[in-house]
Amino acid sequence: MNLYNLYGKKTKNKMEQEIDTNELGESIVRVLKGIYDPEIPVDIYELGLIYDVMVNTDYEVKILMTLTSPNCPVAESLPREVEEKVKTIENIKDVDVEITFDPPWSKDLMSEEAKLELGML
Repeated sequence: MNLYNLYGKKTKNKMEQEIDTNELGESIVRVLKGIYDPEIPVDIYELGLIYDVMVNTDYEVKILMTLTSPNCPVAESLPREVEEKVKTIENIKDVDVEITFDPPWSKDLMSEEAKLELGML
């Protein structure tokens, strides 16, 4: 599967089909910002749990994410929720969510917005 990082502008495949990665990336980020860690009142995107989002020319998405700890109580349900919600985006054909703990999550990965929300600034 050829994957393209969503932070580029447009990518062309062999048939010169264009994927507007900015628009698709914004749609995916909107969905991710609607998913919350049940123990922390901040969405998973702002928490820094999403490490990378990639899409190929067939609109198949791969999301590399982590959890706040390997023993996280939502270790099974959260990745499944991410997959199901991203699949609802128009034109997305498949979503693969991969969990990694390298690098391990730390508070440094949180956005300024998340830190402010949690009173850490």
